[in-house]
Amino acid sequence: MGIENMFMDVLPEVLTTRVDDLINWARKSSLWPATFGLACCAIEMMAVTSARFDIARFGAEVFRASPRQADLMIVSGRVSRKMAPVLRRVYDQMPEPKWVIAMGACATAGGIFDTYAIVQGVHQVVPVDIFVPGCPPRPETLIYAIMKLQQKIQTEHLSMRRDTVPIKEQLWETEEHPPLLYIP
Repeated sequence: MGIENMFMDVLPEVLTTRVDDLINWARKSSLWPATFGLACCAIEMMAVTSARFDIARFGAEVFRASPRQADLMIVSGRVSRKMAPVLRRVYDQMPEPKWVIAMGACATAGGIFDTYAIVQGVHQVVPVDIFVPGCPPRPETLIYAIMKLQQKIQTEHLSMRRDTVPIKEQLWETEEHPPLLYIP
Protein backbone atom coordinates (compact mmCIF):
# COMPACT_ATOMS: atom_id res chain seq x y z
CA MET A 1 0.00 0.00 0.00
CA GLY A 2 2.24 2.77 -1.30
CA ILE A 3 1.66 6.44 -1.84
CA GLU A 4 0.47 5.82 -5.40
CA ASN A 5 -2.42 3.67 -4.15
CA MET A 6 -3.44 6.34 -1.68
CA PHE A 7 -3.49 9.00 -4.43
CA MET A 8 -5.33 6.71 -6.84
CA ASP A 9 -8.04 6.03 -4.22
CA VAL A 10 -8.54 9.64 -3.16
CA LEU A 11 -8.10 11.40 -6.52
CA PRO A 12 -8.49 8.78 -9.24
CA GLU A 13 -8.63 11.03 -12.31
CA VAL A 14 -7.75 14.50 -11.08
CA LEU A 15 -4.00 14.37 -10.42
CA THR A 16 -3.13 11.12 -12.12
CA THR A 17 -0.79 12.46 -14.80
CA ARG A 18 1.17 14.74 -12.48
CA VAL A 19 1.40 12.05 -9.81
CA ASP A 20 2.53 9.59 -12.49
CA ASP A 21 5.24 11.97 -13.62
CA LEU A 22 6.43 12.71 -10.09
CA ILE A 23 6.53 9.11 -8.91
CA ASN A 24 8.10 7.84 -12.15
CA TRP A 25 10.77 10.55 -11.96
CA ALA A 26 11.60 9.46 -8.40
CA ARG A 27 11.69 5.79 -9.41
CA LYS A 28 13.89 6.28 -12.46
CA SER A 29 16.28 8.54 -10.56
CA SER A 30 16.91 6.10 -7.73
CA LEU A 31 17.31 2.60 -9.15
CA TRP A 32 18.89 0.28 -6.60
CA PRO A 33 20.30 -2.84 -8.25
CA ALA A 34 20.49 -6.19 -6.52
CA THR A 35 23.85 -7.93 -6.71
CA PHE A 36 23.40 -10.96 -8.94
CA GLY A 37 26.63 -11.49 -10.85
CA LEU A 38 27.01 -15.08 -11.97
CA ALA A 39 29.97 -15.20 -14.35
CA CYS A 40 32.43 -13.09 -16.33
CA CYS A 41 29.82 -10.41 -17.14
CA ALA A 42 29.75 -9.58 -13.44
CA ILE A 43 33.24 -8.05 -13.79
CA GLU A 44 31.87 -5.62 -16.38
CA MET A 45 28.88 -4.93 -14.12
CA MET A 46 31.27 -4.10 -11.26
CA ALA A 47 33.30 -1.85 -13.56
CA VAL A 48 30.22 0.33 -14.09
CA THR A 49 30.46 1.47 -10.46
CA SER A 50 34.02 2.72 -10.91
CA ALA A 51 34.92 6.38 -11.29
CA ARG A 52 35.54 5.98 -15.02
CA PHE A 53 31.95 5.02 -15.84
CA ASP A 54 30.25 6.52 -12.77
CA ILE A 55 26.83 4.94 -12.59
CA ALA A 56 26.15 7.20 -9.60
CA ARG A 57 24.92 9.93 -11.93
CA PHE A 58 21.88 7.73 -12.58
CA GLY A 59 21.21 7.11 -8.91
CA ALA A 60 22.10 3.43 -9.23
CA GLU A 61 25.52 3.22 -7.59
CA VAL A 62 24.45 1.39 -4.45
CA PHE A 63 24.28 -2.32 -5.15
CA ARG A 64 22.07 -3.91 -2.52
CA ALA A 65 22.90 -7.25 -0.97
CA SER A 66 19.32 -7.70 0.20
CA PRO A 67 16.62 -8.18 -2.44
CA ARG A 68 14.13 -6.42 -0.18
CA GLN A 69 16.04 -3.17 -0.67
CA ALA A 70 16.47 -3.45 -4.44
CA ASP A 71 14.17 -2.64 -7.33
CA LEU A 72 16.46 -3.59 -10.24
CA MET A 73 17.99 -7.00 -10.85
CA ILE A 74 20.90 -7.13 -13.27
CA VAL A 75 21.41 -10.78 -14.18
CA SER A 76 24.94 -10.90 -15.56
CA GLY A 77 26.25 -14.23 -16.73
CA ARG A 78 25.02 -17.73 -17.34
CA VAL A 79 22.21 -19.15 -15.23
CA SER A 80 22.39 -22.86 -14.49
CA ARG A 81 19.32 -24.98 -13.87
CA LYS A 82 20.34 -25.23 -10.21
CA MET A 83 20.59 -21.45 -9.92
CA ALA A 84 17.24 -20.74 -11.64
CA PRO A 85 15.07 -21.36 -8.52
CA VAL A 86 17.39 -19.15 -6.45
CA LEU A 87 17.15 -16.42 -9.07
CA ARG A 88 13.36 -16.66 -9.00
CA ARG A 89 13.30 -16.56 -5.20
CA VAL A 90 15.44 -13.42 -5.13
CA TYR A 91 13.17 -11.85 -7.76
CA ASP A 92 10.06 -12.73 -5.76
CA GLN A 93 11.56 -11.16 -2.62
CA MET A 94 12.08 -7.83 -4.35
CA PRO A 95 9.35 -5.26 -3.67
CA GLU A 96 7.16 -3.92 -6.45
CA PRO A 97 7.83 -2.21 -8.77
CA LYS A 98 10.83 -4.20 -9.95
CA TRP A 99 12.74 -4.41 -13.18
CA VAL A 100 15.22 -6.90 -14.69
CA ILE A 101 18.14 -6.39 -17.05
CA ALA A 102 19.63 -9.51 -18.66
CA MET A 103 23.29 -8.72 -19.28
CA GLY A 104 25.45 -10.73 -21.66
CA ALA A 105 24.93 -13.41 -24.27
CA CYS A 106 24.61 -16.14 -21.64
CA ALA A 107 21.85 -14.39 -19.70
CA THR A 108 19.93 -13.38 -22.82
CA ALA A 109 20.12 -16.61 -24.83
CA GLY A 110 22.40 -19.15 -23.14
CA GLY A 111 25.51 -17.98 -24.98
CA ILE A 112 27.92 -20.65 -26.15
CA PHE A 113 26.60 -23.05 -23.53
CA ASP A 114 23.93 -24.93 -25.47
CA THR A 115 23.68 -27.68 -22.87
CA TYR A 116 21.08 -29.17 -20.59
CA ALA A 117 22.65 -27.53 -17.53
CA ILE A 118 22.32 -23.88 -18.64
CA VAL A 119 19.03 -22.00 -18.94
CA GLN A 120 18.72 -20.75 -22.52
CA GLY A 121 17.70 -17.23 -21.60
CA VAL A 122 16.86 -15.83 -18.20
CA HIS A 123 13.47 -14.71 -19.56
CA GLN A 124 12.33 -18.29 -18.94
CA VAL A 125 12.76 -17.70 -15.20
CA VAL A 126 11.89 -14.03 -14.63
CA PRO A 127 10.31 -11.35 -16.86
CA VAL A 128 13.09 -9.32 -18.46
CA ASP A 129 12.71 -5.64 -19.33
CA ILE A 130 16.03 -5.01 -21.12
CA PHE A 131 18.36 -7.42 -22.92
CA VAL A 132 22.01 -6.43 -23.23
CA PRO A 133 23.92 -8.52 -25.79
CA GLY A 134 27.65 -9.09 -25.90
CA CYS A 135 30.24 -11.46 -24.56
CA PRO A 136 30.95 -9.73 -22.25
CA PRO A 137 29.14 -6.46 -22.93
CA ARG A 138 31.08 -3.27 -22.29
CA PRO A 139 30.18 -1.13 -19.27
CA GLU A 140 28.95 1.58 -21.66
CA THR A 141 26.36 -0.87 -22.95
CA LEU A 142 25.05 -1.47 -19.44
CA ILE A 143 24.86 2.29 -18.88
CA TYR A 144 22.87 2.59 -22.11
CA ALA A 145 20.57 -0.19 -20.91
CA ILE A 146 19.98 1.66 -17.64
CA MET A 147 19.18 4.81 -19.59
CA LYS A 148 16.68 2.87 -21.73
CA LEU A 149 15.14 1.40 -18.58
CA GLN A 150 14.80 4.90 -17.16
CA GLN A 151 12.95 5.95 -20.31
CA LYS A 152 10.65 2.96 -19.93
CA ILE A 153 9.99 3.75 -16.26
CA GLN A 154 9.22 7.39 -17.11
CA THR A 155 6.45 6.33 -19.53
CA GLU A 156 4.77 3.85 -17.18
CA HIS A 157 1.38 4.61 -15.70
CA LEU A 158 0.50 3.72 -12.13
CA SER A 159 -2.72 2.11 -13.29
CA MET A 160 -0.84 -0.20 -15.69
CA ARG A 161 1.76 -1.70 -13.36
CA ARG A 162 2.79 -5.32 -13.90
CA ASP A 163 1.87 -6.23 -10.34
CA THR A 164 -1.77 -5.17 -10.87
CA VAL A 165 -2.28 -7.06 -14.15
CA PRO A 166 -3.31 -10.72 -13.94
CA ILE A 167 -0.52 -13.08 -15.01
CA LYS A 168 -2.33 -14.36 -18.15
CA GLU A 169 -2.83 -10.84 -19.46
CA GLN A 170 0.67 -9.86 -18.45
CA LEU A 171 2.67 -11.36 -21.32
CA TRP A 172 4.94 -8.36 -20.83
CA GLU A 173 3.56 -6.31 -23.69
CA THR A 174 0.93 -3.64 -24.12
CA GLU A 175 0.20 -1.05 -26.78
CA GLU A 176 2.17 1.64 -24.95
CA HIS A 177 5.06 -0.44 -23.68
CA PRO A 178 6.89 -2.73 -26.07
CA PRO A 179 7.65 -6.05 -24.42
CA LEU A 180 11.42 -6.11 -24.74
CA LEU A 181 13.96 -3.46 -25.51
CA TYR A 182 16.84 -5.11 -27.31
CA ILE A 183 19.97 -3.02 -27.44
CA PRO A 184 21.98 -3.53 -30.64
